[in-house]
Amino acid sequence: MADRFDTTGTEHTMKAVVTKGNGGYDMLDYRDVPVPVPGPGEFLLRVLAAGVNNTEINTRLGWYSSSVTADTEKAAAEQEEEASPKQDGGWNAETPFPFIQGTDCCGSVADIGPDGDDKMLGARVLVRASIRTHGFGSLENIWMASDFDGAFAQFVKVPASEVFAVDCDWRDDELATIPCAYGTAENMIHRAAVTDRDHVLVAGASGGVGSAVVQLAKRRGATVTAIAGQSKMDAVRALGADRVIERNDNVIEALGEKSVDVVIDNVAGANFGSLLKVMKRGGRYASSGAIGGPMVEMDMRDFYLKDLSLIGCTAWDEPVFPNLIGYIERGEIRPLVAKTYPLDQIAEAQREFLEKRHVGNFVLIPPN
Repeated sequence: MADRFDTTGTEHTMKAVVTKGNGGYDMLDYRDVPVPVPGPGEFLLRVLAAGVNNTEINTRLGWYSSSVTADTEKAAAEQEEEASPKQDGGWNAETPFPFIQGTDCCGSVADIGPDGDDKMLGARVLVRASIRTHGFGSLENIWMASDFDGAFAQFVKVPASEVFAVDCDWRDDELATIPCAYGTAENMIHRAAVTDRDHVLVAGASGGVGSAVVQLAKRRGATVTAIAGQSKMDAVRALGADRVIERNDNVIEALGEKSVDVVIDNVAGANFGSLLKVMKRGGRYASSGAIGGPMVEMDMRDFYLKDLSLIGCTAWDEPVFPNLIGYIERGEIRPLVAKTYPLDQIAEAQREFLEKRHVGNFVLIPPN
């Protein structure tokens, strides 16, 4: 059995990135903070690696506020020039600043709250960041690193129910690419009920979520057409996409109207209407983001005359995370680590992340 981290006696401190409020990179404060102490039903994890996602940047920017209409890149530039607090800028209204972000966590169990089961001590684990607070019969949810402290630190305290041991030969940084991107992707595919009979169109296929969707849809036997930038098309093909369309091409001309069963889209923006045009009657459109811009134009006739289903996806359904653990352990998916950074270089990592020149995920490594 692994040694338990001692949180008793003299206060222990850890390195963490504390996000002080809505704004630019100056809101990211790398400093010493107390190590959290697990209570009943909680684990303390030593963070081995933590992924970088759009959601941390969006939360810092207050992008979820109804007052923001720009895409994430433009919103980031505007906040650097003139920061402004957003009362409704988080997933569940106001964000609890100052707090520690970091939605993706690969860690090891360092301590267990009172009356917890010691058999998990030392286990390498992933954290399910989407927590259904009222059970899976309700869509009410909270998120690690949006509603309470996350993994941009040496240690993080999490509910034991959201900790999943994983047995594989992947590196820590590879595992840290999985929770948010692949959980979000699997949730959309699950909600859209993708099968081997479907033709799936994936927008933004080179990003963390998009590249996960390509793999997970192919795992289910679907035919996959992906949209990606010119420089990333070969990498997306290598993930298994049957066809790749260049991002600036006219998707209607490329595919034809009524040609795909399912659209998985975390881009939105100006091309949203064309995605509905290429959907077959009875098609399913699923989204959990809008990095290309949240404000879209929609012809309602495409929606109702074609009997389309538009599926919003935030709260993860119960099978999603156990599915992912199984896929990893059986070698059915593979991680895409674009680059790793030390935790104290988070601002540089997020700047490069927003340039969107990479395929896959960036990962931060806390100090030992």
